[in-house]
Amino acid sequence: MNILFVSLGCDKNLVDTEVMLGLLAQKGHQMVDSEEMADVIVVNTCCFIHDAKEESIQTILEMAEYKKEGTLKALIVTGCLAQRYKQEILDEIEEVDAVLGTTSYDKIVDAIEEALKGRKSLEMENVNALPLVDTKRLVTTGGHFAYLKIAEGCDKHCTYCIIPKIRGNFRSVPMERLLKEAEELARQGVKELILVAQETTLYGKDIYGEKSLHILLKELCKISGLRWIRILYCYPEEITDELIQVIKEEDKICKYLDLPIQHACDDVLKRMGRRTSKAQLVEIVEKLRREIPGIALRTTLITGFPGETEEQHEELMQFVDDMEFDRLGVFTYSPEEDTPAATMPDQIEESIKEERQADLMELQQEIAFELAENKIGKELMVMIEGKVADENAYVGRTYMDAPNVDGLIFVETDEEMMSGDFAKVKVTGALEYDLIGEIM
Repeated sequence: MNILFVSLGCDKNLVDTEVMLGLLAQKGHQMVDSEEMADVIVVNTCCFIHDAKEESIQTILEMAEYKKEGTLKALIVTGCLAQRYKQEILDEIEEVDAVLGTTSYDKIVDAIEEALKGRKSLEMENVNALPLVDTKRLVTTGGHFAYLKIAEGCDKHCTYCIIPKIRGNFRSVPMERLLKEAEELARQGVKELILVAQETTLYGKDIYGEKSLHILLKELCKISGLRWIRILYCYPEEITDELIQVIKEEDKICKYLDLPIQHACDDVLKRMGRRTSKAQLVEIVEKLRREIPGIALRTTLITGFPGETEEQHEELMQFVDDMEFDRLGVFTYSPEEDTPAATMPDQIEESIKEERQADLMELQQEIAFELAENKIGKELMVMIEGKVADENAYVGRTYMDAPNVDGLIFVETDEEMMSGDFAKVKVTGALEYDLIGEIM
């Protein structure tokens, strides 16, 4: 069968997609990239915030049209939206043949076979299960970098977040499995491994009795072929001295951390159910910068949380100005049903949320541009991502840039280079969020 996958949402969801692709490829199915060629379409959905939910529903409806036209034999919906609205999807979109929850993606082969026999199915394992699939993943990120999902679910229960309800409690993937998977990815040519989970910093606490991310990192660093190891989604309050030490000592680990802090006003943080205060956030950022010189810090913020006053917004602005994060993203607050924040008083109008988001992004833009200008003249190691069409130039990333969320560096050279190559580059210019450089 010709199968088309549409993978929406986060990189953790993408890993689930790649596992499903591996399972289907093993059964001899062909992957295609056009709706018209597909016998089966699988939509791996997201529903983290309102916009993601809308995108998922819209995509399912678009794919359902191919079923109506008779060219498509089966339509399967998986992922977070499927977990959350399972029955509604089956009841309201008659073209959908099967719905698989967040812990049932390992049943994808059976679901497709049943659908092709004309039988509808709903596969929902316990939300706290941990599917462990031995089949080789089909990496979809170009082959030179790949994500390694080290844990599933979350125990934090922030008041705005639906994830614990649809992804279950925090549970780590056993270390031996992760090392085996990482070795396999390295054999396939992966040079950069990006560690993801809802929260990476708690890794191992549930199965080894203590936070063990630093131990996992040390073991991953031993794998030949891997050049860079990048860590995303580190909750600031869970960062240990051992973790800082490993990042500092190991050359393979990118001096880069993603710290989702969400806000900097104590009152808002408390109502969000976050476990940090503003003073603690300042302390953690300063400590990371002191202990790991040159570290690039990315963070995400939520603006327009219920009850956020203009003064609290100004306090957040001041915090961003003081901290000068290397990378920063801002989401407007999205009220999610079944979360405590959705029923809180003093919900804020969308227009005000968007204004505050624009304020923060404008400020960050100034900071980012200045930081980029300061890089001119510096030498940086760059991973080549691809060639710029019709020019003697390539596009790449430095240790400061995670794929698809951060900036790029454009490298001018007459040399022929391949995706996944590493090159020493001197920064010669800055273009807003991106850099320009030449091969040394």
